[in-house]
Amino acid sequence: MSQIVMALDQGTTSSRSILFDENGKIVAEANAPLACHYPQSGWVEQVPEEIWSSQRQTIESALAQAKLSMKDIAAVGITNQRESTIAWNRKTGEAIGPAINWQCRRTADFCEELKAEGFDRVLRDRTGLVTDPYFSGTKIRWILENVPQARKLADQENLCFGTVDSWLIWKLTGGQVHATEISNASRTLIFNIDACAWDNEILTRFGIPTEMLPEVKPSSGIIALVDPELFGGEAPIAGVAGDQQAALFGQACFQPGMAKNTYGTGCFMISNTGPELVFSKHGLLTTIAWQIGDDVTYALEGSVFIAGALVQWLRDGLELFADASETQAMAESVSDSGGVFVVPAFVGLGAPHWDPYARGTIVGLTRDTNRNHIVRASLEAIAYQSAEVLRSIASDTREEVKELRIDGGAAANDFLCQFQADLLGLNVTRPQILETTAMGAAFLAGLAVGVWQDQAQIRNLWQEEKIFTPQISKGNAASLMEDWSRAIERSKSWIV
Repeated sequence: MSQIVMALDQGTTSSRSILFDENGKIVAEANAPLACHYPQSGWVEQVPEEIWSSQRQTIESALAQAKLSMKDIAAVGITNQRESTIAWNRKTGEAIGPAINWQCRRTADFCEELKAEGFDRVLRDRTGLVTDPYFSGTKIRWILENVPQARKLADQENLCFGTVDSWLIWKLTGGQVHATEISNASRTLIFNIDACAWDNEILTRFGIPTEMLPEVKPSSGIIALVDPELFGGEAPIAGVAGDQQAALFGQACFQPGMAKNTYGTGCFMISNTGPELVFSKHGLLTTIAWQIGDDVTYALEGSVFIAGALVQWLRDGLELFADASETQAMAESVSDSGGVFVVPAFVGLGAPHWDPYARGTIVGLTRDTNRNHIVRASLEAIAYQSAEVLRSIASDTREEVKELRIDGGAAANDFLCQFQADLLGLNVTRPQILETTAMGAAFLAGLAVGVWQDQAQIRNLWQEEKIFTPQISKGNAASLMEDWSRAIERSKSWIV
């Protein structure tokens, strides 16, 4: 019988469970939507119990499709939306308020306070991150100061903090294990990525007690067993990574200099820097990619907050089309964007700008502009933002990136992929299986229990589906990027 590994892929807009066999082929998969809520401008929340219930639903569905129970699963891997912050009562296991989503900007003022006092330099040196509402640390502080009972529970050592991986581990183990994984910990703004431990000075400044923090585990290794009461048997939770690190692993980017870009709700580009901590001079994040055994691999990352979410807004907000699959034909129906640029700074700008006060703009409109121009400009915006990040990675590492491996839902759009290759002037490679985030979690879990022996075996499972090669000159690409830079300046500091 095949060895089956289950990957739980808990994302911003959906929860997914995928079963992989030892050849990396998908055996069964299930998906459930997940809502975001926007109680006021710049705020983004989710319901913790809906995160769990949607994930549980997909686990049950995937097992039913494959006619298996949890006892038939060799290992469970988890990958998750990062930075989103949940606090729950240790005794009851109930969340004490909404999950504060990674996109939420409610802590922008505190971040400005930290910058004014110069503490942002401490954060940069210790965590590799910029001082921005994106990360979990300031969200934890907000919960402690604003959610009723939070501080009291924390003082009683009855409050747990977790990113989504911790929340799922807690639920999967019936509340027996409070743990996180090191790549997720490295995104909290309170974790020292050199010492690989929670940072006491930062915790003191933020007013966060250590007792509410989860135990930090490697990315590959048995953390706990699934509660047999949930799905008809035990299985080891043996691999965990934040979604973008999992995608880097799933794309077999095991060598320093290899890079991938995921086109999801946001756009996230990571380049493997090996055992070396590389600090960016261009607004990128230094982060932990994964830990296997005692070996820690680092990475440089650029985060674009709005990518696929822009297409979702065009569909649901502006009602320009009924299905995202229509966008390729719409974009190709016009020869260019007609001078239109869409800057999707709905929740501010991420790398390399880091402006929480930017807001979305559409510039270059004329009487000749139609919806196809706007759709094309929107797809181009996703590529422009990613091109800025890759240029920053190349400058920081002083190495030329030779290939960009891509994944995520929008990577199925050939127009976007080709325009990305044109802007970058290098090959953009799409794999046969776009579910590389889930695959990375499966690989990490399977490594821990012997389904796969080493990274070389995993590398041989990765296969390309299509390579997009540049079709325009470097001069034309540079001219387009200059126009994009002018457009993005119009969006900055809008709400100050």
